[in-house]
Amino acid sequence: MSVSNKAVSFLSLCGFLLTISTLTTLSDSAIDTYVFAGCSQLKYTPGSSYENSVNSILTSLVNSAMFTTYNNFTNTGSTQQDTVYGLFQCRGDLQENDCAQCVARSVSQLGTLCVNSCGGALQLEGCFVKYDNTTFLGVEDKTVVSKKCGAPTIGYDSDALTRRDAVLAYLGTGDGGAYKTFRSSTSGDLQGVAQCVGDLSAGECQDCLTDAIGMLKTECGTAAWGDMFLAKCYVRYTGGGVRSHTGEDYNYGNGEGNDDHEWDRTLAIIIGGIAAVGLLIIFLSFLNKHFEKGCK
Repeated sequence: MSVSNKAVSFLSLCGFLLTISTLTTLSDSAIDTYVFAGCSQLKYTPGSSYENSVNSILTSLVNSAMFTTYNNFTNTGSTQQDTVYGLFQCRGDLQENDCAQCVARSVSQLGTLCVNSCGGALQLEGCFVKYDNTTFLGVEDKTVVSKKCGAPTIGYDSDALTRRDAVLAYLGTGDGGAYKTFRSSTSGDLQGVAQCVGDLSAGECQDCLTDAIGMLKTECGTAAWGDMFLAKCYVRYTGGGVRSHTGEDYNYGNGEGNDDHEWDRTLAIIIGGIAAVGLLIIFLSFLNKHFEKGCK
């Protein structure tokens, strides 16, 4: 998300320090793995009241994630044009501590990716963060934002295909009990997860998941694994195949196609740069303290 230069620097450094402190236990985990991101083409003026509204939303998202796995906020500016809407949601099986780390990481990365953008969205494996100057809260949106498929292998095993379809069917309807935004299902080595954004009603969630499942079957066919992310819900399954980063990805807010490899390389460069700067800061701080002790 777009933040002021000071906020970006602070959040980026916090994100780096968070990476260092959790690297040994959460490497390649839900809070580290990028899925998709996008920024609106419309920009705001640095130092404007809209920037203050964005910063307020970002702070609210990060703070709230320490206590809950979903929340949304509206920051009303001095004018309607300065109003900002934002939300975050963590994967249903993510612990609160990991959720808070994931949201903080997302805010840090969006602050770098979407500099001065009026809207931005980032999906990591474990959480989703979005903000915009046009309300999207409570609005059903089935726009495809990311779709990826593995190699076509399970089609040679009719039993595997049957189990895949059974897993997807459960994800679409649930177990008939209380409405849940997050669902998971397993059949043999086939696993599936689905989730709706928390501002959707039960009917809107099922409608969104039904479309996502239908598109996933059409697009991925007999692939060993597949992901279908719509703007307000997603469905994923894997049959043991190794996931790659190939697939189609879309920019948020403008509908233009985007090469997934380019996003991954860009994000890797940004995160690598943040890590390098952070290591340099820590190293210089260590040297400074060392020499100060030596002079006493």
